[in-house]
Amino acid sequence: MARKVSLIAIVLLIAAGLVFYLLTTPVTFSASDLPNHVPDAAKGNTMFIAGGCAECHAVPAKACDSLDIEDETRLAGGRCLKTDVGTFYVPNISPDKESGIGGWSTLDFVNAMKRGVAPGGVHLYPAFPYTSYQRMRFEDVIDLKAYLDTLPPVRSAVPVNDLRFPYNIRRGVGLFQRLYVDGKTFTADPEASDAVNRGGYLVLGTGHCTECHSPRNALGGIIAGEAFAGAESPEGKGDAPNITPSEDGIGDWSTEDIAYFLETGSTPDFDVVGESMVPVQENMAQLPPGDREAIAAFLKTLPPRPDPAKTP
Repeated sequence: MARKVSLIAIVLLIAAGLVFYLLTTPVTFSASDLPNHVPDAAKGNTMFIAGGCAECHAVPAKACDSLDIEDETRLAGGRCLKTDVGTFYVPNISPDKESGIGGWSTLDFVNAMKRGVAPGGVHLYPAFPYTSYQRMRFEDVIDLKAYLDTLPPVRSAVPVNDLRFPYNIRRGVGLFQRLYVDGKTFTADPEASDAVNRGGYLVLGTGHCTECHSPRNALGGIIAGEAFAGAESPEGKGDAPNITPSEDGIGDWSTEDIAYFLETGSTPDFDVVGESMVPVQENMAQLPPGDREAIAAFLKTLPPRPDPAKTP
């Protein structure tokens, strides 16, 4: 009897392992999925700025968790993101072929950005916001890769992520991706204006605003019904405010107020931007005025939501 029970347990264990393997198998694009597009590095630079790539991937000027960077063109990584599940170390994305992504093909880069999968079928942790980047157009991702290839290759040795169990089982990220990654590009609302759709693309895709301003569930996924309503900082330093047009959000801000804030960092009540939003605002200031106005127009179309942190 004991032998039979042991045999059943072994069979169930093997079956569970097989199911886990199948569910966590990387889902990627193939070369035939890519458009016939001539890369434009200048447009890629705009995506680089809107995505805030340097703020995470450039070498920190001081301690690894410092917001200051040495040079936005030297993307050697090394920044540390200290979270409840452990410490993530931001990788090198310079064109260095050994420690960076200089050996990556365009398809490799697209799969990382829109599927969260690195070459070799390695799942990337969603500390890299591919859950938002997946909404980017293929052409914009290809342009971004072209721009990154123009930057200086920098060799570096980035520490290995220091995560607690079970988050240190990278293969398990495949389960998260099954739930939150579909690789679909942003779909424009036919009933919205061009400006609102442009703003939606920048906010939901390249700018990945949802990632900081939305609360998450136990799996780390964004709670859709509370998106943009504010959240605790993933690194435990302050809160990301509510940016929906609600009473405890930016309901009393006009589109002009929002656009002006993104340009100057000044709020309607004569305050100024602070903490981790500073580099984000500085990037927004480099975008064309029309893009800042588009972001403002889109934010005003969001459903007003109470800030979960302020709700009894």
